[in-house]
Amino acid sequence: MEFSSVQKLCLHLISSAYQRCRLSEQICRLSVGLTCSSSSDPSLKISISDTGLGSSLVEFQEMRFSFANVADNWDGMLSIKTTSISDSEIHNYQINLKESGSSRITKLPSDAKNGAKFSGSEVCLSTIVNPDLLLAEIHNLLEKMLILNIPNVAIQLVAEDSDVPESRYEEVFLANTCEQLPISTSSLEHLKSGLEDYVLKHGNNLSDHCTSCFTRREEVKVGSGVACSSENRLHTELVMEAVLAISNISTQNTTCFREYGDKTEVLYFKDFSPSTMSPSSMKALKSIDWKRYGLHLGRIVEQDGIALLEWENLPTDTHIDIVLHSYLKQYPTSETAKHITGIPAPRKRSQIDRSLVKRAIKFSLDDLKAKHFGDFLSSRALQIRNYAPDLAQTIAGLIFSSSDLNFQRECFSLLGLQSQDVGTEIMENSIMEKIVSVIEMNDKDPDKSKEIAPFLFEEDDHIQEELEVEFQENYLSPLDLDINMF
Repeated sequence: MEFSSVQKLCLHLISSAYQRCRLSEQICRLSVGLTCSSSSDPSLKISISDTGLGSSLVEFQEMRFSFANVADNWDGMLSIKTTSISDSEIHNYQINLKESGSSRITKLPSDAKNGAKFSGSEVCLSTIVNPDLLLAEIHNLLEKMLILNIPNVAIQLVAEDSDVPESRYEEVFLANTCEQLPISTSSLEHLKSGLEDYVLKHGNNLSDHCTSCFTRREEVKVGSGVACSSENRLHTELVMEAVLAISNISTQNTTCFREYGDKTEVLYFKDFSPSTMSPSSMKALKSIDWKRYGLHLGRIVEQDGIALLEWENLPTDTHIDIVLHSYLKQYPTSETAKHITGIPAPRKRSQIDRSLVKRAIKFSLDDLKAKHFGDFLSSRALQIRNYAPDLAQTIAGLIFSSSDLNFQRECFSLLGLQSQDVGTEIMENSIMEKIVSVIEMNDKDPDKSKEIAPFLFEEDDHIQEELEVEFQENYLSPLDLDINMF
């Protein structure tokens, strides 16, 4: 759904307040109030307040806003109250977004704090907009923001008609309470926990984890990665965090609903607010070498501003969830604005995002592969592994057909088997395990400098040499098959 300019502004102001709360590293409240009067005033009064760090005028000076769809619904005026913990007064401003630069800001008389120590901001505006539609959009925004899982922010959403007391609507949004993480935990760890919770609740459609599909949190395989820009000239380092979650749900469980079926919705956040992916970022998704991790990307489709990935040859019970978060490491608040000399222009930031998306997702896939050894083999490794049973059968046949009992005993010993009670099937399985382990080991980090692959049977050098001679002289030389296969 395409948002109007005023709706986009409200979502942006909520996101800014959320960041101020996050950066305070204290328990904070963020309140969003929508108040109308059905009998006397057709306008909707919107208030967004927080108890985080004081606001900086930089964010309002840099704010870009389109009045193309506003007409007479709004005059472009914002009223702002803000103070930091070190201030002795509350600063009052009026912002006219129809103006540009410093001329859009008017300073009003301040209010004394009378020695009180607190910080926070409040932004207010009045406009003519459908209150039910705006309420639904804000509610959806706040639900998605729970994925960020910032533990020190409690969000209150209130809507009411002042002429109808019983019309009051109120809801509180809290971060994931199932897995308590310290406030000092990195935002990437919070994002991991938030996506896990999102998956376990089937896209936050449930109030609690779905016990029909998941008995334990550990059933969801999660990998994460972070990439940063090297653009330090502006003192505003850009960060891209990526988290992938892979879950398995029985297709027989028809009671559980996935909004996009077997497609992967790429949840994209920009500066701690849900956003649509830029075309350059979607190109980055296409350029990733998914086959290196055993995944086959079919195509990327866009539906209602959401990027959806369609996979080929993905098991029907497997689902992939992806979340990306791009944000400026140094956010302009009243405490940090003096250190900030510039913010990347949207076009340049989009170009940086493309590179960071590719790197961050690659790091998260590498993380998944390292944590779940053997589960995310490359397409090439999977093809090679398909030959393991036949190769194991051939080697087992060569060992059993040997007339040299000492040679056979050495083979049994290297495989950890007892010659007197071993059968053909046990021998083949043992050899196949060795072959598969070598394939998985060499596939773990294919970018490493090429080294001699480990021997299928590891033992002292002189025994290894004897085995090679025995194979080459009696069995393998016609086939040109070396025991050091990979």
